Amino acid sequence: MPYSTIQAITLDLDDTLWPVWPTIRKAEAVLHDWLKTHTPNTAALLETPETMRGRRETLIAEFPHMAHDYNFLRLEAIRRSLVNGGDDPALAVVAYEVFTEARNSVELYDDALPALQYLAARYPIVAISNGTADVQRVGLSKYFKGAISAAEFGIAKPDPRIFKAAAAAVGVSVANVLHVGDDSALDAVGALQSGMHAAWLNRDGKDWPHEQPEPHHKTLRHVKSLAELCELL
Repeated sequence: MPYSTIQAITLDLDDTLWPVWPTIRKAEAVLHDWLKTHTPNTAALLETPETMRGRRETLIAEFPHMAHDYNFLRLEAIRRSLVNGGDDPALAVVAYEVFTEARNSVELYDDALPALQYLAARYPIVAISNGTADVQRVGLSKYFKGAISAAEFGIAKPDPRIFKAAAAAVGVSVANVLHVGDDSALDAVGALQSGMHAAWLNRDGKDWPHEQPEPHHKTLRHVKSLAELCELL
């Protein structure tokens, strides 16, 4: 990777700065507890906190054009559950805020905060996420010059357009941006196909599952931690 050409960093959030599934499961449990207190009829129809997740997934088939927007899918899943339970569907907005608050209560990986401090002192950083975490609500906004979510942008990774929008947000050519993320397809391949450099954060030492993409394959780097990334830079 030609490090001297890097002028900005784009950064994935879920499973890059924090483990996402413990956060999601906690948020689902908090939502389920709220429903049991405020809408017990609806809660009784949901066997477990994860049941709502399954209902959200079924909505993707009905609204394929909204598959990128987890805010819409989760909110609609809650609204329909309330309707089925005979409760006021207007409570979906309140219930979703309960979920969202817990969704943004994350436990960072040990290397995340030191890496953010190191990188933000040297580069403008833009978050790119297909998820619904908010760097402001998470408490990390001071390290970011911008944040682009698939739900708000209308397009999800690995579409090159979301990467190009992130580069444009800080006025840097994609050729001078390094994207860092844990998903080999959504992050690494997506970034490479947009013209960025890519660092695949491979904490578990998995094998690379793709044919290395052309023509940018020489700009792909595998790192086991964010600390290793900072050392390389």
